[in-house]
Amino acid sequence: MTNQTPGTFNDNEYWLKRYYFVRAAFSTMWVIAALVAGRQSFAVAALLLAVYPAWDAAANVIDATRNGGLARNRSQAFNFAVSSLMTVIVIFALNVSMNWVLAVFGIWAIFSGLLQLSAAVRRWKTNGGQWVMILSGGQSAIAGAFFIAQAGMPDEPSIANVAGYAGLGAFYFLVSAIWLTVSHMRRAAAA
Repeated sequence: MTNQTPGTFNDNEYWLKRYYFVRAAFSTMWVIAALVAGRQSFAVAALLLAVYPAWDAAANVIDATRNGGLARNRSQAFNFAVSSLMTVIVIFALNVSMNWVLAVFGIWAIFSGLLQLSAAVRRWKTNGGQWVMILSGGQSAIAGAFFIAQAGMPDEPSIANVAGYAGLGAFYFLVSAIWLTVSHMRRAAAA
């Protein structure tokens, strides 16, 4: 861990806490919008389905930039590329069927989950709360395989299928942010 006095956050821990809270808030708002407006309007659902991987791409760039850039954070650089590509493919898949969209989300969830897991393992020694991000990455990859299987079913999926996945993502980011906050409070109390 970086040099710090007991009871203080290092700059990176403070950044991660804020970053995780923002990711949790975005995902929560996305889920609410998906379940309230996205289920009523295909246009809103299409916009939300394109925004979700685009937001992930942007969030990875912002986090990597804050932590030394994309060149030093290869898993996030690759996640940015995958999420950006998947945004374009989701837009194309929306013109075919929701089954295609769910399959694309499945592929994306596998890749982004494994890349998130990789970033969390890399941060394990320097930052707290990474065990939650490791669980989240693994769950994302499993959910991706489930999405691909669901996409092959005759029933047409809806944005609600993706909303559950996004809701779990919000939960994991929130738990990580709270974990970092509680860890800081414990260090402060011990100081």
